Amino acid sequence: MTRRASIGESSIYRDEDGRWHGYVSMGLKENGRRGRRHVSGVKRADVVAKVRELERKRDAGTAGAAGRAPTVGQWLDHWLDTIAARKVRPSTLVRYRQLVTNQLGPGIGHHRLDRLQPEHVEKLYAGLQASGLSAASVVQAHRVLSRALKVAMQRGRVARNVCTLVDAPSVERDEVRPLSEQDARRVLDAARGRRNAARWSVALALGLRQGEALGLAWDAVDLDAGTLTVRQALQRQPGRGLVIVQPKSRAGRRTIALPGPLRDALRAQRTAQLAERMAAGSAWEDHGLVFAQENGRPIDPRGDHRAWRTLLAAAGVRQARLHDARHTAASLLLQQGVPARVVMEILGHSQIGLTLGTYSHVVPALAEDAARRMGEALWG
Repeated sequence: MTRRASIGESSIYRDEDGRWHGYVSMGLKENGRRGRRHVSGVKRADVVAKVRELERKRDAGTAGAAGRAPTVGQWLDHWLDTIAARKVRPSTLVRYRQLVTNQLGPGIGHHRLDRLQPEHVEKLYAGLQASGLSAASVVQAHRVLSRALKVAMQRGRVARNVCTLVDAPSVERDEVRPLSEQDARRVLDAARGRRNAARWSVALALGLRQGEALGLAWDAVDLDAGTLTVRQALQRQPGRGLVIVQPKSRAGRRTIALPGPLRDALRAQRTAQLAERMAAGSAWEDHGLVFAQENGRPIDPRGDHRAWRTLLAAAGVRQARLHDARHTAASLLLQQGVPARVVMEILGHSQIGLTLGTYSHVVPALAEDAARRMGEALWG
């Protein structure tokens, strides 16, 4: 047996059965007691190598904390509470927690984090799909798990991110169903004379997302220059109600040129809102929003969606998702020959591939038009 190791040193000894053991001091635990890691082997040389490797990882800060490794569930909870909570929006964090609580935790939360295998994850995904969970939701769970394991790997908790070895389910992109040019005109005609009529113009002409339109502030609209700047959005958050948030990406913060008729519509909107403000008197709540309730308060997204469906019915147009107004704007822009790069910037997409991939249904018509123009250029 070797000499007794001093505090902070590693020790190696042989037990009565002839097996070799090594203990490596890993520092203090959270309770203040000294923590050690144990390794063993038949040959002393093997144990010495394991001890030296643990010491190397300890000194490099990649060996992990002393004591028993956490379970996947424990690590996911830690990641949610102390890491993801500082980086993502509250609404996104709520969705992450739902996936951890309802899918990831029950399926693989009991496994030790450092012993999680790709087969465990594959079995989880297969079970979730068999239970009726949509492929899109399984992909979301995959992304959450992968992000949590990426941090665990960066901190030396695991040697690899097993999610990189597992194929997530494929998700078919929802079919884009924009309104036709004629239907879009009918919607704008039906909106004329209604409260916040210009709300639907910024959706169909500029492709603003719902939150961007409802969070649009007057100080972001320059009617003299004919521009509109998207720099915030209205969002409903659990426990907080309606709040103003910043765009998720740099591409979301953008300045858009206004068509002449839309500039006129916004001037009419400002005049109408000023009249409502005068009528409301002290009851008016000034949030500086372009589109607001009659007392100045923000418009609830659910009420905004109901107004959209009512407007479609009044226009005699098929029922469509509110997001289809954004698809309509993009499709019409591309059909008018606006370059895809410009359309990408108007919509606030971060990558042109997203623009071209989402609106691929417009590409054949553009190709035919390009062929016609080339024929005219070369053969007259």
